[in-house]
Amino acid sequence: MAEQPSGEIQERAQSALADSPIFDLRNLRVEHVDDRLLIVGSVSSFYHKQLAQELVRAVSRDVEVVNRADVCYTATSSSPVS
Repeated sequence: MAEQPSGEIQERAQSALADSPIFDLRNLRVEHVDDRLLIVGSVSSFYHKQLAQELVRAVSRDVEVVNRADVCYTATSSSPVS
Protein backbone atom coordinates (compact mmCIF):
# COMPACT_ATOMS: atom_id res chain seq x y z
CA MET A 1 0.00 0.00 0.00
CA ALA A 2 1.37 3.43 -0.94
CA GLU A 3 2.05 5.77 1.95
CA GLN A 4 -0.26 8.79 2.02
CA PRO A 5 0.77 12.28 3.10
CA SER A 6 -0.09 12.94 6.73
CA GLY A 7 -2.04 16.10 5.86
CA GLU A 8 -4.29 14.11 3.54
CA ILE A 9 -4.99 11.49 6.21
CA GLN A 10 -5.77 14.18 8.78
CA GLU A 11 -8.14 15.93 6.35
CA ARG A 12 -9.91 12.67 5.57
CA ALA A 13 -10.33 11.89 9.25
CA GLN A 14 -11.59 15.41 10.02
CA SER A 15 -14.05 15.20 7.10
CA ALA A 16 -15.36 11.86 8.30
CA LEU A 17 -16.20 13.39 11.68
CA ALA A 18 -17.62 16.59 10.16
CA ASP A 19 -19.91 14.57 7.87
CA SER A 20 -21.18 12.31 10.65
CA PRO A 21 -24.94 12.20 11.26
CA ILE A 22 -24.10 12.32 14.99
CA PHE A 23 -23.85 15.98 15.97
CA ASP A 24 -21.43 15.34 18.86
CA LEU A 25 -18.81 13.99 16.47
CA ARG A 26 -18.93 17.05 14.22
CA ASN A 27 -17.36 19.25 16.91
CA LEU A 28 -14.30 17.06 17.44
CA ARG A 29 -10.93 17.97 15.97
CA VAL A 30 -8.26 15.72 14.52
CA GLU A 31 -4.65 16.77 15.00
CA HIS A 32 -1.57 15.12 13.49
CA VAL A 33 1.26 14.86 16.02
CA ASP A 34 4.35 12.62 15.77
CA ASP A 35 2.90 10.15 13.25
CA ARG A 36 -0.33 9.86 15.25
CA LEU A 37 -3.80 11.25 14.86
CA LEU A 38 -5.21 12.76 18.03
CA ILE A 39 -8.96 13.13 18.49
CA VAL A 40 -9.64 16.12 20.72
CA GLY A 41 -12.77 17.87 21.93
CA SER A 42 -15.73 16.69 23.95
CA VAL A 43 -18.71 14.40 23.48
CA SER A 44 -21.70 13.55 25.65
CA SER A 45 -21.13 9.79 26.02
CA PHE A 46 -18.48 7.08 25.97
CA TYR A 47 -20.41 5.54 23.07
CA HIS A 48 -19.86 8.69 20.96
CA LYS A 49 -16.19 8.71 21.98
CA GLN A 50 -15.82 5.16 20.73
CA LEU A 51 -17.75 5.91 17.52
CA ALA A 52 -15.41 8.81 16.79
CA GLN A 53 -12.37 6.58 17.30
CA GLU A 54 -13.66 3.86 15.01
CA LEU A 55 -14.67 6.38 12.35
CA VAL A 56 -11.21 7.94 12.33
CA ARG A 57 -9.55 4.53 12.42
CA ALA A 58 -11.56 3.42 9.37
CA VAL A 59 -10.17 6.23 7.20
CA SER A 60 -6.60 6.09 8.52
CA ARG A 61 -5.73 2.41 8.74
CA ASP A 62 -1.94 2.76 8.89
CA VAL A 63 -1.78 5.57 11.46
CA GLU A 64 -2.04 5.25 15.23
CA VAL A 65 -5.18 6.91 16.59
CA VAL A 66 -5.14 8.40 20.09
CA ASN A 67 -8.56 9.33 21.43
CA ARG A 68 -8.26 12.27 23.82
CA ALA A 69 -11.91 13.31 23.58
CA ASP A 70 -13.48 14.21 26.91
CA VAL A 71 -16.85 12.81 27.94
CA CYS A 72 -19.01 15.56 29.43
CA TYR A 73 -22.37 14.40 30.66
CA THR A 74 -25.23 16.87 30.50
CA ALA A 75 -28.34 16.86 32.68
CA THR A 76 -31.46 15.60 30.93
CA SER A 77 -35.06 15.30 31.98
CA SER A 78 -34.67 11.51 32.16
CA SER A 79 -31.84 11.71 34.68
CA PRO A 80 -32.64 10.51 38.19
CA VAL A 81 -33.08 13.25 40.74
CA SER A 82 -31.16 12.90 44.00
